[in-house]
Amino acid sequence: MHACVSARSSLLFLAPQSRYRRHVRFSPPASTGRPLSCFFIHLWSQPENLTMEQPEPTTEARSAGGTEDTNTGKRKHDEPDPPETGGRGKRRRGAGGKKLRPGERYIPPPQKRNPGVSFSQEHFDETSYYFEGGLRKVLPYYYDFKTYCKGRWVGKSLLEVFKSEFRAESIEYYERAAKEGRIRLNESPVEDLSVVLRNNDRMRNTVHRHEPPVIGAPLKILVDDGEVLVVDKPASVPVHPCGRFRHNTVIFILGKEHGVSELHTVHRLDRLTSGVLLFARTLETSKKLDQMVRDRQLEKEYVCRVEGQFPEGELICEEPILVVAFKIGLCRVDPKGKECRTVFQRLSFNGKTSVVRCLPLTGRTHQIRVHLQYLGFPILNDPIYGSRAWGPHRGKGGLVGKSDEELLQALVEEHCSQENSLLLDLMDDCVGITGEAGKVGQTDPGADKGGKSFPAQAEDCSGKEKSDKAPSEEAQSVGSAEMSGSQDSAQGTPPGTRDHLCSECKLVRPDPTKKELGMCLHALRYKGPDFEYSTSLPDWAKEDWEETDFS
Repeated sequence: MHACVSARSSLLFLAPQSRYRRHVRFSPPASTGRPLSCFFIHLWSQPENLTMEQPEPTTEARSAGGTEDTNTGKRKHDEPDPPETGGRGKRRRGAGGKKLRPGERYIPPPQKRNPGVSFSQEHFDETSYYFEGGLRKVLPYYYDFKTYCKGRWVGKSLLEVFKSEFRAESIEYYERAAKEGRIRLNESPVEDLSVVLRNNDRMRNTVHRHEPPVIGAPLKILVDDGEVLVVDKPASVPVHPCGRFRHNTVIFILGKEHGVSELHTVHRLDRLTSGVLLFARTLETSKKLDQMVRDRQLEKEYVCRVEGQFPEGELICEEPILVVAFKIGLCRVDPKGKECRTVFQRLSFNGKTSVVRCLPLTGRTHQIRVHLQYLGFPILNDPIYGSRAWGPHRGKGGLVGKSDEELLQALVEEHCSQENSLLLDLMDDCVGITGEAGKVGQTDPGADKGGKSFPAQAEDCSGKEKSDKAPSEEAQSVGSAEMSGSQDSAQGTPPGTRDHLCSECKLVRPDPTKKELGMCLHALRYKGPDFEYSTSLPDWAKEDWEETDFS
C-alpha cells in the first residue's frame, strides 16, 4: 500500500507471469485425398502484461522450460541454447530444424516458469546487512533483471527503446554497459545497440543494486508452531521483495537471520505500517486461512494516531472506496467504489492528536487511511492521504477539486519538492508512478527499480548533491562480512562495493529520520475462530506521547 519510487535507482526487469496455450485448428486440403481430420498445433504466446520482479538469480532454476525426468528429478534441456552465430542453413536445437536466412537471428522458444520456485539460501547470500545509526542497511550488490520483449518494442532497435523509454541514463551509459557484457539478449552479450528486437527476445541487464535503509529494530517472532509464523513487523520494512527493496524485506530478513523460508503470505501490511503479520507454514494451512478470509471469519484490529480531536464514542464510516490508479494503489472515496465499513473509537486525546481504535470489517486497499482522510482526521505521518496535494482540506468529505491525473501530478511534485526520495513510496506494490499528467497507471521511464521496465539508474528528483569524486576502482563483488558503523550519517556507498558505471554510487544521501520511516498505524490484533495473535501498543499510542518524540 505504499510505493517505492526512489530516485537514482534502477528499474525492475520484468518477467512474464504466465503463458497461455492457444489451440489452432487446421484442416488439410481436399486434394490430399485423406479423410478430414483435426490437426492441432500448440503455440506458446507471451502475455503483453508483465508482472513485477520474479526472482531469477544467476544460478537459479534456469532449467525451467525443459521437461522433468521422473527418475533423476532433474530437468531435461538444462543447458542453455548455444549462442547465435553466423552461417546459413544451420539447424538449431529448439528451432524445429528451420533454416535461418542470412542475417536472421535465432530466438529460442520462451521458457516455462516453475511457479513453485521460492527464495533459497542462494538468494539470501547475495549480500549482507550492516547496522548504522539505528538503521538496517544493505551492502550494494550485482543483480540481473530480466524481461521478454514487449509488444511495442518489436521491430525497434535496442537503441530506440533506450532513447524512448529508458531516459534515466544516457546512451553512452548503455553503450558502456553493453561493452562490458552487462546487457544480454537471449543470453548472448549485446555488442551493438542497433540490434532489432523480435517477439520472444529475452533480455537481461546486470545492475549494481542499492537498497534504501529501514529501521534497524529486530524482527520479533511471536509464534512459530509449524503451521503459522507470526511476526511483529517494524515500520518501514516491506513484507516481500518489491521495487528497490529485496534484502530489506520481512521475507529476506527471516531467511537470512532466522533460516526461515518457503512461507505462504496470508495478508500484507503497508511498508510504513507496523504490527502483527501472519504467514502460513504449509499449503494446507494457507488454504484454510484463505477460506477464513473469504468467509470473513478473521477479525483485524488496528490502532492509529490521527491529527486533531477525534469524536468520542463509536463512529462508523461506510463510504465506498474506488481505486483510481491500480498500478500505484491510490484510492479515494467515490460513489462508484466498492462497499466498505470501518468502525472507529477514540482511545485518547493529548490536545493535538488522537489515538483511535480501528476495526475494518471489509478489506479494501488503504481502507482505514482513506476513511480517516474522508472524516477529516488523516493519520499522522501518512505521506499520501495526509498530503496537501489533495487540496486545502486534504480530501475531507471527498472534496478534492482535481482530476485523478492532476492529483497524481500534484503528489509527485510535492514529494519531489521535499527532496526526500523515501517519501516517493506512494504504494505498497512499489511500482513507479508517472511524472506526466494524463498517464495514470503507467510507469515513468525515469522511475526507480520499482518501475516495471528495463532497469536503469533513475533521474534524481530530490536534487541531492552528487559526490564530485567519481569512483576509480573497478567493480568488485560484495563481501559477506558486515560493515562496522564507521561512516557518517549519510547513505554513501561503503568502500569496496563501488561500481565505476553505477551513478547511485556517486550519490550521498542523508539518512532518513524516524518520522520519515514510519506512519502512526499499527496492526494490533489478528483473531480467528480458534486463535488470536497480538502485540503490545507502540510508543506513539501512549497517552503521554508527544510528536517531538518522532523527530
